[in-house]
Amino acid sequence: MKHIRVGVIGLGAIGERLIQGFNANNKTIVTAVVDTNKERAAMMADKLGGINWYDHHKDMLENEKLDLVYVAVPPKYHHCVTLDVIEKGIHVLCEKPLANSIEEAKEMKDKAEQAGIIHAMNFPLNYSSPVNTLDRLIKEGYIGDLRKLELSMIFPNWPRQWQQNDWVAGREQGGFVLEVGVHFIQLTQRIFGSLSHLHSRLELPEDTIKCETGVIATLELADRTPFLINGMSQIAGDERITYTAYGTKGTLSLVDWGRLEGGKLGEEIHPIESEKEETSTLIDQLALAITGKESRLYTFTDGYEAQTILEKLRNKE
Repeated sequence: MKHIRVGVIGLGAIGERLIQGFNANNKTIVTAVVDTNKERAAMMADKLGGINWYDHHKDMLENEKLDLVYVAVPPKYHHCVTLDVIEKGIHVLCEKPLANSIEEAKEMKDKAEQAGIIHAMNFPLNYSSPVNTLDRLIKEGYIGDLRKLELSMIFPNWPRQWQQNDWVAGREQGGFVLEVGVHFIQLTQRIFGSLSHLHSRLELPEDTIKCETGVIATLELADRTPFLINGMSQIAGDERITYTAYGTKGTLSLVDWGRLEGGKLGEEIHPIESEKEETSTLIDQLALAITGKESRLYTFTDGYEAQTILEKLRNKE
């Protein structure tokens, strides 16, 4: 069977993680990589069996026959790089957030739709068993009527030890509100529908280059159910990310991305086992879409809708 040929632009920690996913899937294969760091690009190409590498994405787009391009550069460059991919009529997967402003995100969404290509976002929570179990239990009435949502993000260090680079630490295109918060904004929009931003307060260091060290924000769903966000970095303790839905009959929490906890009124909170059936990955769904089959993807529209809230949280609008 012919493999879907994938080009990867950006070879940081997340880009490398998805490269492994593409090459582990029997329908996709990475055939070219790009990074502005020539040594990094050459090393990755060699690691992947001597495939072609480039230090500029336009050279790859001009010289390679590709079915899909994964854009994993820092957010500041998503707009210009992705538009170049769209112009070539190649299907595209973009890392989150979609762009570095609402205006950029809207242009990317509009042009991808006009081009008639497959366009998808890397929101991996949507393909995890704990999240799909959380979604199902809420819709089946486990918690009753929703009373409140809460997102708590605690980071002893930001950037995290495996994520040390200037842009993740910077105010322009980094910070944990953007890097982590966007996943849960999009997840909330998926499960509960549209969101409105009411108020947010960022704790910012004196160095205007560095990102936030704290956030307190209030949002609400269309029915005015409150969604509270509380986050801090550079504090004692262990990293912990908790997304909790409180209802009239019970509580459900997604803890540290992959653990589900909950309980009914009058019960203690206890672990909840996720659904056992085989989970389809983002890459599986991309392969289905590219081969013309029914798929479940989260598109640039989802990325744009998350961006509209994200920029307000970051006080950029």
